Amino acid sequence: MSSATTLSPSDSPAHDDHGHGGYRSLRFDWMASVDHKQIGVMYMVGALVFLVVAGVEALLMRVQLALPNNHFVSPLTFNQLFTMHGTSMVFLVGMPVLSGFQNYFVPLMVGARDVAFPRLNALAFWMFPLGGIMLNFSFLTGAAPEVGWFSYAPLSEKAFTSTLGPDYYTLGLLALGIGSVGSSFNIICTVLKLRAPGMSIQRIPLFAWMSFITSILTILALPALNAGLVMLTADRMLGADFFKASGGGDPIFWQHVFWVFGHPEVYILILPAFGMVSEVIPVFSRRPITGHGFIMVSSVAIALLGFGVWAHHMFVAGLGIWADAFFSVGTMLIAIPTGVKMFNWTSTMWRGRIKFSTAMLFCLGFLIVFACGGVSGVMLAVTPFDWAVSDSYFIIAHFHYVLIGGTVFGLFAGAYYWFPKITGRMLDEKLGRIHFWSTLVGFNMTFFVQHFLGLMGMPRRIYTYPDLPGWGELNLISTIGAFAMAIGTLPFVYNIIISNFRGKIAGDNPWNGWTLEWATTSPPPHHNFDLVPPIHGPRPLWDLAHPDDMDAKREPSPDEPPIKLHLNKVLMIFFISSEAMFFTMLISAYILFNHNPPDGPNATNALNIPRTWFFSICLFASSWTMHKAEHFLRAGNDRKFQGWLAATIVLGLTFVGGQGYEYAELFNEGINLGRNVFGSTFFTLTGFHGIHVFVGIVALAIFWGLGKCGENLKTVNRMESFEALGWYWHFVDVVWVLLFLMIYHPLGWITRLF
Repeated sequence: MSSATTLSPSDSPAHDDHGHGGYRSLRFDWMASVDHKQIGVMYMVGALVFLVVAGVEALLMRVQLALPNNHFVSPLTFNQLFTMHGTSMVFLVGMPVLSGFQNYFVPLMVGARDVAFPRLNALAFWMFPLGGIMLNFSFLTGAAPEVGWFSYAPLSEKAFTSTLGPDYYTLGLLALGIGSVGSSFNIICTVLKLRAPGMSIQRIPLFAWMSFITSILTILALPALNAGLVMLTADRMLGADFFKASGGGDPIFWQHVFWVFGHPEVYILILPAFGMVSEVIPVFSRRPITGHGFIMVSSVAIALLGFGVWAHHMFVAGLGIWADAFFSVGTMLIAIPTGVKMFNWTSTMWRGRIKFSTAMLFCLGFLIVFACGGVSGVMLAVTPFDWAVSDSYFIIAHFHYVLIGGTVFGLFAGAYYWFPKITGRMLDEKLGRIHFWSTLVGFNMTFFVQHFLGLMGMPRRIYTYPDLPGWGELNLISTIGAFAMAIGTLPFVYNIIISNFRGKIAGDNPWNGWTLEWATTSPPPHHNFDLVPPIHGPRPLWDLAHPDDMDAKREPSPDEPPIKLHLNKVLMIFFISSEAMFFTMLISAYILFNHNPPDGPNATNALNIPRTWFFSICLFASSWTMHKAEHFLRAGNDRKFQGWLAATIVLGLTFVGGQGYEYAELFNEGINLGRNVFGSTFFTLTGFHGIHVFVGIVALAIFWGLGKCGENLKTVNRMESFEALGWYWHFVDVVWVLLFLMIYHPLGWITRLF
């Protein structure tokens, strides 16, 4: 057996990004911290605060619906409550608390000293309270969003909602989306580049693996929503016409944009909970999980299929029989890798020696409740049934059985499992059991009866209802269950507070866990590890304690070759992927609204092609000059590097200047964002491309200035960073090639193909 691996601050791959802040932050308060563990705890605490807010909103709605013809709150207030409840639970509770667990435990589980980019991680975190405060500040202005958590157009357009509510919604969600994407970059780069020696992909703990897949989903799904929010903001604030039928736009397009994000979002919320359950069940069953590799592969399948079934949320939107059939089949297919996981978990327990701790009880509750949500999900995949129950309380019941039954039960299991590692103290098991049973009973009282309300015809999003047979009784049961669930959460909060100060001392590994987070102290030191045990399989601590019965002897896992790309280049690959998704949505809007030129100004009669050719050639040429600059930096020729880099900057500025001149000329002719759909799509698409060019110019100018000041640019980190910046610059050029061929007549043939 090889010796343990020693980790010291000087040999960590992430050391350069820490600078002084990684260590000096110990002398500052938590607000200045870049320690992934403290940031993880702040995510959790912030999510708990917003959970209280969202929970109060839910209870107020249930009071209003407890009795027929009730007038506890006004219709407007009720609309604001269900909008903010749904938005908060998804964006301010579910995603942040999962980010908290991922930030805290993924580096520990893969044997890293910290996340790959600690400062980026801190910036991503502070976008969370910024977005949350922006959203909830709307209550103080009397203009909270009142258009549902999905903000469907045309209701969210200015003509139908003249208050500032949708504006708070779009700006708050943009801040939250940017933060979520930044945090996901860190998880991806940490898992790919900072794993301890011996930890191959096949040996990554399942929670870390699920977090990795979730992060990939996030960087592809959130930019789609961000693009939609940009378009909606342009409609409301700048007079654009993306979703206005009266101006040539299409309200249904918002549904496509939103659900391209919205369906992967379900798996962004559920996959980390799958990972938590996959860590807890084997430990308390005292058996390795059945089908470790299959769970990893099936998670990839879920991620891939998750992007192809968004329109099953739109069966009643009139997409046509063939589209409905396609998305119906896709929805049924995605149930296969999700459902088979149930067999992995149950078969793990089948011959195990189960210890019914609170964490394990929540796992059992998860299996039962999530199975119910999965069954109703397959029912909704059948288009005629979906038509019958669409926008009814059946949908609310299904949604909550999946997300609360899946995500929340999994989160509670993870909280009871990992609380000793975070604090060094145990939670009280008696209080934990009270919490579990009250949550299980209250949850089912609240949402199980809503299936029947939906089948009886009760629509969702109504603030009151007539005294129809059975409606009042079932709603009263649902309200009682909601209060039971809320009251049952109080022992959990009390347990956390009291146990944090007076709980039983946990020790380093109270559960005899097998993954690397249990190899360090409780709570972990700032640098995470002094020694990382040798890794020969997915359960390194088991292997260490049982050298004659190692996992590697049963399931040999050959080490894959290491990823040779520098950390900055890995980050740039995924950043470009994220930006490509953002541009894909904007390009889709342009194609949709311009494949037949609209009346008035359009690409055929409004654009000056010869001038555009000139400044486009300047941008295309800048890719060649950028390549030459990279070559001479590698060759150590500072003079030629500076010259070619300056040429790249000049060519980029020429392009931006040409684009600015074109804009000025179009504005003088009365062509702007609000003129028609051509103006809306043209200025938004080319404008965001121009912003990307300008950002690239600023970054290039910083390198040029560093070189002029005599800074050494030939260190490995700076050379690799410059090459990563080169990839970004080439990406921007490639995007413009596509836009040029698509927009500018007579070469706009790509648009007309559609």
